[in-house]
Amino acid sequence: MDLRQLEYFVAVAEERSFSRGAHRAHVVQSAVSTAVAKLERELDIRLLDRAAYPVTLTSAGAAFLAEARGTLAAARRARNSVAPFREQLSGSVDLGILMSSGPLDLPASLGRFHARYPLVSVRLRQSVAGTAGHLEAVAGGALDLALVAATTPPASVTLRTIAREPLVLLCRPEHRLGTRGQVQVSDLAGETVVRFAAGWGIRRQADEAFAAAGISPDTPYEVADYDTAAGLVRNRLGVALLPETPAARYPDLRAVPITPASTWTLALAAPARWVMSAAATALADDLLEACRA
Repeated sequence: MDLRQLEYFVAVAEERSFSRGAHRAHVVQSAVSTAVAKLERELDIRLLDRAAYPVTLTSAGAAFLAEARGTLAAARRARNSVAPFREQLSGSVDLGILMSSGPLDLPASLGRFHARYPLVSVRLRQSVAGTAGHLEAVAGGALDLALVAATTPPASVTLRTIAREPLVLLCRPEHRLGTRGQVQVSDLAGETVVRFAAGWGIRRQADEAFAAAGISPDTPYEVADYDTAAGLVRNRLGVALLPETPAARYPDLRAVPITPASTWTLALAAPARWVMSAAATALADDLLEACRA
């Protein structure tokens, strides 16, 4: 087996799709399918259940995934280990990103970083499991760094806070709650609330806020992006809880403060003890400073 086979297998396993795995690896789907099939022949065991939708791991595949992630992480560390000996910083960094970076202007930060370190390749990764997926990937070595909406990390991950901002209620201006200066979370008991995917930091916060208020609002809509959530709100299908910055993207809707207040925290996840390559360390420093400037 070779590293490319492992990379394709991990991409398919994490994306739970051959097409999405191929898109992530920047190759055609047939190349990914061929490489994974060859890997299974070499191992003489089935790693993926292709009959399931989405694609799922077999028991052997789940065990192999952890080792494949570790092998790729070790290869990346070996490749990056020589970077300090070159005249200019180089190497690669796999960075997990979220749907929104709050007040952090991620594209601008990455643009400045590229201008300063043109030989460093930063590869962006998203996870269908959001923050939970990123924390698992950092812990397992599949990611060097990740932006997450969390305050409590696993034992093998360190978090450093980048920014904080309040959650607000997004609703139509004429909605019964849209005319208030602030809204009690308990006032949402009779509302239809658009929620986000399991594993996302904002989903966890909203669920915790509802539990603390002793309510269980109707949540028939589960979405994977803020634009869809805002569209449902705009078309009178519900209300939503969003961080303050993305809520401001929809000026035709009303963003109302909630009480008790709930704070959305953007943090940078890294391996415990902050042991990273020179390139990953430089990127981490830049991202941590971006919101302090």
